[in-house]
Amino acid sequence: MIDVTCAIIMRENKVLVTQRSEKMRIPLKWEFPGGKVEENETAEDCLIREIQEELSLKIEIFKRLKPSAYDYETFSIRLIPFIVFSKSGQIVLAEHKSYKWLDKSELRALDWAPADIPILEEFLQFSL
Repeated sequence: MIDVTCAIIMRENKVLVTQRSEKMRIPLKWEFPGGKVEENETAEDCLIREIQEELSLKIEIFKRLKPSAYDYETFSIRLIPFIVFSKSGQIVLAEHKSYKWLDKSELRALDWAPADIPILEEFLQFSL
């Protein structure tokens, strides 16, 4: 089981979602951005590092949500979600194909990576 963090990044009542590139596993699916937790790294430190590396954003962690385990055919992950706020930076995509800032009401319409769906559902029940 691989521990992976993901960020539900909020800015001005919008949520940042990213689309996986054609080269990534689960290509072209939408997700909350993040990445693998490295050895001797906390989930929080991982998230801050990954968002900086992948999107060039600085974030502030607000709340940790319930992790979600998901078994893909060739690997299993434990997705550790956080609600965060974008503090500074302009988005520069290092790995993803695309991104969008959406209202909460628009999120269900996307073609999500399967592991992100339980995270999405919990987030939609959450009120800031």
